[in-house]
Amino acid sequence: MACACSQEGCQEKTSQVVKGVHAKLRKKFREADGDFKKIWAEHCHDEAGLGEYAYAMQHLAVDHWSTKHQDDRIKWCYRTCMDYFKYGGMDKALAKDRRRQQHDFTNGITEQKSLSQVEQSNKYNTISLPVTGQLRLLDVGSCFNPFLEYKEFLSVGIDLSPAVETVYRCDFLNLQIQEPLQVAPDTVETYMRTLKNPVERLPKESFHVVVFSLLLSYFPSPYQRWICCQKAHELLQLNGLLLIVTPDSSHQNKHAKMVTSWKEGIEALGFKRCTYVKDTHLHYMAFRKVKLKQPRYTLDVGPDNLYIPQDFSEESDESVFCDSFNASKFDNDDVSDTFNELPGGDEEEWFLI
Repeated sequence: MACACSQEGCQEKTSQVVKGVHAKLRKKFREADGDFKKIWAEHCHDEAGLGEYAYAMQHLAVDHWSTKHQDDRIKWCYRTCMDYFKYGGMDKALAKDRRRQQHDFTNGITEQKSLSQVEQSNKYNTISLPVTGQLRLLDVGSCFNPFLEYKEFLSVGIDLSPAVETVYRCDFLNLQIQEPLQVAPDTVETYMRTLKNPVERLPKESFHVVVFSLLLSYFPSPYQRWICCQKAHELLQLNGLLLIVTPDSSHQNKHAKMVTSWKEGIEALGFKRCTYVKDTHLHYMAFRKVKLKQPRYTLDVGPDNLYIPQDFSEESDESVFCDSFNASKFDNDDVSDTFNELPGGDEEEWFLI
């Protein structure tokens, strides 16, 4: 398909394809009384619609966003991984964990339960320092596998409808999680380099990083978003990172309650949020896996935590898909204000823009 960038309104027309798919899914979901499995099955069989969506997303990302927004979502993911794995972030986070555990134990707040966690962890399911070799990164909803350009990553891109051959076809919601490989890192890397297309299963505890970039808002149901985060937890090694980028063109604190709700929900799965940034059009969140097994969620925290404004109103804006990205400086004052606004915002201190 020829690029239409020379035509007036190209970005707006292309963005309407993306927003139209999202709106159609949400409309069908409401009409089906919440039967997300039925709606998703129908969506997965719409080859023509999926192909059009894949082209539109690649076109927006490559021909519009990357040329207008220097500090884009891919570069943010890269910097976050380097800061955490290579430049002391993980070391600081683990040191903070030890101080917190010792404080709680000394003050009788908890028993020394961390020992059982240590006994369960081993060199196969836990990331230890120093981190050597390539970082195994799973890019879910990858479209065109942008992380391939970074030599620091062994990038596995998966998508319901890939735009390029370097991305594997995969329905992440229905991905089967196998038992962990329990083998040396180079053997895991060989396994990842020789995956069969389509990908229907992946081994547990096999990735350093899982990326959800503009993924979770694609789904019409909070429960689908919850399933994705559950699977990310299973696929990550202990101390691994879940990176989430989700659209929101509202002002800094308009959706602070939603961001806090996501934090509480995802942390209930065995993660700890280590940084949060609000850009002009996007929320950036990094979570590290701090528990090997997912705790049972309570009635107070669960799938409903992962709501988005569009769950309640179609009028909520998705202008990330049509507005030109303004060059963001990730203003530190704005970030600090956000931390102050968010209750329970116990961010780690290792990450600074």
